[in-house]
Amino acid sequence: MRLLNTRLITALLVHFLAAGAVTAQAPANPGPPIKVSDLNRSYGACTDFYRFSGGGWLASNPVPAAFASWSPFTELTERNNLVLRDVLETAARNANTTSDPNTKKLGTFYASCMDSTAAELAGAKPLESELSRIAAITTVPQLAAQIGRLHALGLGSFFGFGSAQDAKDSKLVIVSASQGGLGLPNREYYTKADEASERLRREYVAHAGRLFELVGQSSEVARSNATKVMALEVILANASKTPVQLRDPNARYNPMTIAQANALTPAFDWSAFISAVGLTGVNGLNVAQPDFFRAAGKALTEVPLDDWKAYLALRVIQRAAPLLSSSFVNEGFAFTSKLSGARQMQPRWRRCLNATDGTLGDALGQEYVKVAFTPAAKAKAMEMIANLRAAMGVRIGKASWMSEATRRQALQKLASFNSKIGYPDTWRDYSALSVQPGPYAVNALAAREFEVKRNLAKVSKPVDRNEWFMTPPTVNAYYSPPLNEIAFPAGRLQPPFFHPSFDEAANYGGIGATIGHELSHGFDDSGRQYDAQGNLRDWWTPEDARGYTERAAIVEQQYNGYTVLDSLHVSGKLTLGENLADLVGVSLAYDALQKALAGKPRPLIDGFTPEQRFFLGWAQARRGNVRPEQARLLIQTDSHAPGEYRVNGPLSNMPEFAAAFACKQGDKMVRPETIRARIW
Repeated sequence: MRLLNTRLITALLVHFLAAGAVTAQAPANPGPPIKVSDLNRSYGACTDFYRFSGGGWLASNPVPAAFASWSPFTELTERNNLVLRDVLETAARNANTTSDPNTKKLGTFYASCMDSTAAELAGAKPLESELSRIAAITTVPQLAAQIGRLHALGLGSFFGFGSAQDAKDSKLVIVSASQGGLGLPNREYYTKADEASERLRREYVAHAGRLFELVGQSSEVARSNATKVMALEVILANASKTPVQLRDPNARYNPMTIAQANALTPAFDWSAFISAVGLTGVNGLNVAQPDFFRAAGKALTEVPLDDWKAYLALRVIQRAAPLLSSSFVNEGFAFTSKLSGARQMQPRWRRCLNATDGTLGDALGQEYVKVAFTPAAKAKAMEMIANLRAAMGVRIGKASWMSEATRRQALQKLASFNSKIGYPDTWRDYSALSVQPGPYAVNALAAREFEVKRNLAKVSKPVDRNEWFMTPPTVNAYYSPPLNEIAFPAGRLQPPFFHPSFDEAANYGGIGATIGHELSHGFDDSGRQYDAQGNLRDWWTPEDARGYTERAAIVEQQYNGYTVLDSLHVSGKLTLGENLADLVGVSLAYDALQKALAGKPRPLIDGFTPEQRFFLGWAQARRGNVRPEQARLLIQTDSHAPGEYRVNGPLSNMPEFAAAFACKQGDKMVRPETIRARIW
């Protein structure tokens, strides 16, 4: 995945849905990486490899009640969470006696979150002061000042705001503002006229009304305020860019002086806002979506002030709801479950574990890697990265459609890639974060304010290229275009995807193809627009750019042809970067596997050749069952295609796959040569 900013709804979904019931302890022995019992041989490998490779697993692994989906990624997250739970419960027991500051913070934060009695007693009291401030607003300038205050408190509303690398001077950190402020996942949820979207909007208004009632409003006033908020959010949604439009990095780069930003939004004083957030000496900012801010600024004067006050109040309640009593938590889950389809809320300890990881992730990660990530695992991962980088270099060198001028710069970019494996070299310092025994909401809100200050403290300073953007236990990975780096947390480098004892084919299929995926993001339709230093710069000749886009268009058209739920189509444009990375990543990993196997024995394992096991490893990592509601959510918001098409899509373009399983022209897993996609 490319490293992207998240929205409020994503945070809520993660809070409520990231985990469920414990399934098993982390195995001392990693076990077989590829399980033949998970296959379904009633499907042919050349007809539907997704179901051939994982149909048995799909049939025996329905989605648990507390989940929106279930896959090897969630299974691994479950096992990691067992390790983390033990760390946190031990820290909570020792919080009052330990001399280690990080252990004390971990234990105190987790214990305060687990104290449900205190949360019930507090009710909505933690929100009273901010809601009173909002209620007292009488002018638009006061409204703008309160928006700034909420951003400073980590309760950001109306739009996104924070530090970011300067896209065209990647050594510097600047201030950036972006579209936002919606309570539903994105603009499509406000603009679509189909029955499902209209029903969800009605449910959202009802949900907002119930939240207003929980803070003491009468049912009549609550319903009125909820309706006002929806009308205002429709204005913001109509002014927002689509998920596809947001993929254009050049369109997101619009540096302005403060005076220019003020001219864009005459009713909104950016100097006053920036001061309220806590920044000084800022003379300009990047306005990622000027049209959004132009329309939003106009709404500040055209929409009644009382409507804006209701909107800010709802944002505060929504963002704080997971920190409060069960009535708020249950209401939040009741609505997000309509988006995801989850039937049951995860237990409190899971929610508290996720919150602690999000707040004190490096402190928790230090303990995780002590027991879950060995030097041998890191060395093996680095060896694989070197082989994959070499494979990419060979493919760039052989690209007949690329000129020498562009090729030289592509190879320079490849040579400049940074790789982060396992965990940071320097752990984050939490000494300035105060965590005290008492109500969880107090600690959680203090942590949010701490994170805002940490984020904004980067402004006008050199970029810290050692910083990580995922915590060590995270089961994920990323490529960052401005940093030109890939990062693989220790939590991702675990069985069933990877282990130093696994055979080469299993490792290169299970994790090598993902390393190749992240590596190739530097050369996908968006990442290719950044140079070796991470600057947004066009370094391609027009002919080479045209040659690339023609090849990418074949992939886009292929994925446009896939459907989900018999009605929703995969968006080839929205998922293009990830689909390109899948295709290139698997191809690179196949090449790297051949290098790793050179001169070595190639025995059959469970009747499969190394090449066959490689493709099985890739496919079995991407199988998963998904609830219909979650599938609908993902198809409209996620830049990744559904798992079925992440398996069958790239492999159907690969002659290497066809050769491994003796597939022939005319088989469903073999795309005709005239429409076969190959980027490098």
